[in-house]
Amino acid sequence: MTVRPDISLRELAAARALPGHQMMDAPTLDWIADNPPPPAVGTPGLAADDILLLVPDPAWFTGRDQAEGLHGISHGARACVLAFLLARSHGLDEPHTAALCTAAAVHDCRRHDDRTDPEHGQRAAAWFTEHAESVLTALGQSAPAALRAEAAAAIAVHNLPYDAFSPDQRTAYQRAPHLTDLLKAADCLDRYRLPLARWWPNLTRLRITVPGWLPPFAHGLVVHSERARLDGAGHHNALTHALTTLTTR
Repeated sequence: MTVRPDISLRELAAARALPGHQMMDAPTLDWIADNPPPPAVGTPGLAADDILLLVPDPAWFTGRDQAEGLHGISHGARACVLAFLLARSHGLDEPHTAALCTAAAVHDCRRHDDRTDPEHGQRAAAWFTEHAESVLTALGQSAPAALRAEAAAAIAVHNLPYDAFSPDQRTAYQRAPHLTDLLKAADCLDRYRLPLARWWPNLTRLRITVPGWLPPFAHGLVVHSERARLDGAGHHNALTHALTTLTTR
């Protein structure tokens, strides 16, 4: 599908004409910035340098369009940040936090496009299982074999409603529900990047409690990081800028 570059993602979404590969644009980001969630009291209580930021390698994605699009590098990195903050609020230890944040960073890396792509979770889980050692090393993280398997199980179902789990997936979930629940929540909170409000986070679908300050933080993370990206910053620098902005207010 050929898309005119002067048509925003928001316009395309309203017309039900979104392309397979979707990139953020200034008009869509302006609309996102102008529509924040209700403010809430509280902050992460951390400096930017204290928040784990894992930026996935472009080579881990199925192609450059996917790496740079709405489900690409920046989404994975923001999901990692949100997963880390959720892990802190729910008392996860360091190994579980490392497994969760690694899963968040790579959960969408095997997507074929930015549409529904219902099998992408299972593909990413299989890919992570095969490449876990090199991925963890590249990201500077460590997780034992059992936690790697739990992280892969969470990746496999991150895009599925709970009632759509297969019997094997339900069994895996029951063994370690926390990684799945927190990964789903982190992925959900980064939905502020999407061009229609009806696609934004619906916390009623989650099975964990999200701190009240986290949705506004997640919205700001999208706005500041994507603005920096549009201004020419690389993924890591854009996320670092966003975290510094949000944690020094």
